[in-house]
Amino acid sequence: MDIEHLKSWIGREERVAGSAAPEPLAGLAALLDHDDASPWQAGEVPPLGHWLYFLPRARQSDIGEDGHPRTGGFLPPVPLPRRMWAGGGVTFHAPIMIGEPIERVSTIVDVAAKSGASGDMVFVTVGHRISIRAGLAIEERQDIVYRAPADSSAAPPPPAAAKAPGETAEPYHADPVRLFRYSALTFNSHRIHYDRDYARHVEGYPGLVVHGPYQATLLIDLYLRRHPGARARSFEFRARAPLFDGADATLNLTGTARAAEAWTAGPAGAPAMTATIEGE
Repeated sequence: MDIEHLKSWIGREERVAGSAAPEPLAGLAALLDHDDASPWQAGEVPPLGHWLYFLPRARQSDIGEDGHPRTGGFLPPVPLPRRMWAGGGVTFHAPIMIGEPIERVSTIVDVAAKSGASGDMVFVTVGHRISIRAGLAIEERQDIVYRAPADSSAAPPPPAAAKAPGETAEPYHADPVRLFRYSALTFNSHRIHYDRDYARHVEGYPGLVVHGPYQATLLIDLYLRRHPGARARSFEFRARAPLFDGADATLNLTGTARAAEAWTAGPAGAPAMTATIEGE
């Protein structure tokens, strides 16, 4: 793997314009089981709702075996097949009003090779700046990890330690219908989220994988429901372990409207995704 060649992508930019249409938000509200009295600020795109815009539009002939668009355009051509959103951070500077024009400028910030217990990995950091007429609305860091093919002969990693439930701990059951609906909302064709045979036999997972952004959305939604009227100012999250369909998971929240900790946990109580939220 020529890491210096991959690093030559650092600084590459992509600019996309669009509008904050209401229809995707109606779909998200339905997925989250909200009625018209949702916990969102009236007339505004809710926190992390911007993930429903600027969706990938790769031609079908440019889709790889895993369902992702092939790399080598904006993203560097990392020669490792397993790709996941490992975490990131979002700062909310100004509200985006539903219906207004929006523009996103994306930049490759860093490319780094690492080696861990699961083999070689490459981390690609992408920065996003989303603007409205009045100026900057959102700054975001997206951490993408690429990993080597699954090794069926390798011993499974030891289970992570369980974490005590949060002050709020709600049961959550991931099922294929919910995963399909989130994939449809975000035009996410990654096969690990809907193709069980591919997830099990190619990528080595025991079931369908719950999207990282979906888990993040569930956590910030829990924060908004527990703190009516609060405004999130920053959201940092990290994927700790996969969460699979069929699992009796929990959504957990501890803290106040100004500073909260949130996490998803699998059946044994070990965190799958952790997040911190600063608000007002």
